[in-house]
Amino acid sequence: MARTLTSRGEKQASRMAKWLDRQIPDTTRILVSPARRSEQTAQALGRKYKIKAELAPGCSVAQLLELVQWPNAKGTVLVIGHQPTLGQTISQLIGLSVNECAVKKGAVWWLRNRERAEHAQTVVVTVQSPEVL
Repeated sequence: MARTLTSRGEKQASRMAKWLDRQIPDTTRILVSPARRSEQTAQALGRKYKIKAELAPGCSVAQLLELVQWPNAKGTVLVIGHQPTLGQTISQLIGLSVNECAVKKGAVWWLRNRERAEHAQTVVVTVQSPEVL
């Protein structure tokens, strides 16, 4: 919980923050794990955020989805959390087996829920990695 970002992690957080700042609305709710490195990642964005104990390492998919109120939340929610929970959550939302999706450190997965023909769908809007920015 006290581990800090490496210098590489700080650079990645800065690159992703610059990209995200151009993409996400000003009204985005930013929810952050209480782990120090997660908070450092959020600070790179330079916006208000809330630390949520529910996002600590080891949180469950159900806890994460409840916290962000998926799929009923209004507006954009940015979660800064940990593996394997992020990958397991994405796997569940896009219909993969529980451990089929891994999230690379520093990456952003942007998901959206929509209704089509009375069926809920999860749309992968984009996946962005700091190495390609």
